[in-house]
Amino acid sequence: MSPVPDEGVLAGRVAVVAGATRGAGRGIAVALGEAGATVVCTGRSSVTGTLKSDYDRPETVEETAQLVTDAGGVGVAVPTDHLDITAVSALADRLRREYGAIDVLVNDIWGAEILKGSPRTWNRPMWEHDLDDGLRILRLGVDTHLITSHLLLPLLAAKPGGLLIEVTDGTAEYNANHYRISVFYDLAKVSINRLAFSQGQDLAEFGCTAVSVTPGWLRSEMMLDNYAVSADDWQRAMDSDRIDGPVAPPAFADSETPRFVGRGVAALAADPGRARWNQRSVNSAELARVYGFTDVDGRIPDAWSAE
Repeated sequence: MSPVPDEGVLAGRVAVVAGATRGAGRGIAVALGEAGATVVCTGRSSVTGTLKSDYDRPETVEETAQLVTDAGGVGVAVPTDHLDITAVSALADRLRREYGAIDVLVNDIWGAEILKGSPRTWNRPMWEHDLDDGLRILRLGVDTHLITSHLLLPLLAAKPGGLLIEVTDGTAEYNANHYRISVFYDLAKVSINRLAFSQGQDLAEFGCTAVSVTPGWLRSEMMLDNYAVSADDWQRAMDSDRIDGPVAPPAFADSETPRFVGRGVAALAADPGRARWNQRSVNSAELARVYGFTDVDGRIPDAWSAE
């Protein structure tokens, strides 16, 4: 079993990861870099400080771009607010000018992790949630994807073989049978699965593919901070006698690094038969079983199997 797609298999390919600052977006960008791609990393958190993020976090798109380069690809940071149509239009113009077309577009834009609330606020009637926060969740989680696709998909459809990845939480099958946190969160995550299906209808005519991809329980930077652990000692979060942070449930043992879902996206991009996935919804563990890659520790974690 190979832990990653073949080295250099995506050399010469241009990918755009919208929402690459942290979490799954960063993991996907770096995994595409592992496979040799040029990866344009976008997001609002930048060393320039010119854009305002919904998070007060230290990660930046420039940092992600450097990680892409360190992994073997070419990382390019372009700070972008994906709710700003003018800004995304400028991104499209730059991509057209510098590359002519793109091979992969990953819509991983989110930014509503704080707005969704802590677990004690979940599963309340929608009228007990703040309406402005709820509508903001939809703006950040759905409108950003629509704006980005509308303006960048012409660059993807310019030649056959392009791949659009819509990143969400939960496959279409899972979300159809499980209520997700709140009406607003639920609608946002279900919408992205359908968005991939709808865009796949449009893209098929141009020889391109759209897939909805979900990670499992993601050990993002924010999740690690929540449990007061690091990427190196994350298993300590499950110690029942710890006193330096909250105790994670046993299911946290099946959590995954952001690189795991990233390797799934890289495997899809490297697959000449990727069109068979068009309009489908899949999780990272399913992709690992099909393509034979692993997480960075050699495991194939599957948090969804316990659901």
